[in-house]
Amino acid sequence: MPLLVYLSQVIALSILFIPEVCLAGKNIPASFVFGDSLVDAGNNNYLTTLSKANYDPNGIDFGSATGRFTNGRTIVDIVIQALGSDELTSPNLAPTTRGSLVLKGVNYASGGSGILNSTGKLFGDRINVDAQLDNFATTRQDIISWIGESAAAKLFRSAIFSVTTGSNDLINNYFTPVVSNLERKVVPPEDFVDTMISRFRLQLTRLYQLGARKIVVINVGPVGCIPFSRESDPTAGNECSVEPNEVAQMYNLQLKTVVDDLNSNLQGSRFVYADVFRIVYDIIQNYGSYGFESEKVPCCSLAGKVGGLIPCGPSSKVCVDRSKYVFWDPYHPTEAANIIIARRLLSGDTSDIFPINIRQLANLKLNT
Repeated sequence: MPLLVYLSQVIALSILFIPEVCLAGKNIPASFVFGDSLVDAGNNNYLTTLSKANYDPNGIDFGSATGRFTNGRTIVDIVIQALGSDELTSPNLAPTTRGSLVLKGVNYASGGSGILNSTGKLFGDRINVDAQLDNFATTRQDIISWIGESAAAKLFRSAIFSVTTGSNDLINNYFTPVVSNLERKVVPPEDFVDTMISRFRLQLTRLYQLGARKIVVINVGPVGCIPFSRESDPTAGNECSVEPNEVAQMYNLQLKTVVDDLNSNLQGSRFVYADVFRIVYDIIQNYGSYGFESEKVPCCSLAGKVGGLIPCGPSSKVCVDRSKYVFWDPYHPTEAANIIIARRLLSGDTSDIFPINIRQLANLKLNT
């Protein structure tokens, strides 16, 4: 790149950045998103993978199929809008995620990904958490080169970082139907969870070392209750599959301890533990009181006793009123469910999100 062109870009980025921090009426934190298909905004569109959602009827209420694995917005979309942003966080691999847009945050999430690098390999390409952190490290260096180290540190210190991962390590690794039967006989769930926790502790620590200070850690939801798990477990009957939920809770218990430890040991940080298991399980158990009519059958379904056998696609049947369904497809919530989850993470009490909620985190002034 010619020097003059490079310098003009740097100056333009600096000018764009200054009003955002100092002069704007709204104090909107940047949003850096890590995770799996629950929060993927389209990164998998650019990969050779079976885990894609850039086709109809996905995005039916969004306006188009962007690669989000739901009918509308994801949880992180809803959260960033509630914090005042008029733009959603852009996927890292999109060619348009460049320049001043990056200063508002980047979404690195990838469908099929997990904490462990072996997770999701049946899908083909995916960007697991280690690689997502590598991608953020590249973004970080770009931002530093554009606006300087001091301004970059300030940007990262006020930004909201969220990590939504772990579900695929269970449903598409340890509990993969047929494929993982032998592993489960050899590796007890306690050992598998220990491996997940050890790796994830290192990943969260690395995120802090890269400059993150406000970090929302989403636990694993009740994966035994998703339509796919109900379909895969012949013993489940009309209920959730028991073992995946038990292992998820085993993991979540240890994860909460990790979050507490990181808060105690990493100076100037605030890690927040988001109990999405509790929130989603409450929605499923009390779906009628939330206005839903179906908590088992997904809106977009094709085959199986509860429609959880085959991913949502062009040949699937789609419900007329998405607001009446907890699940969009065999794996993912509808936008209606995501709105409830997001609201409780934004404004909930310590039984939903601990020690503070996302609105409180956004307003928190941390010591350097």
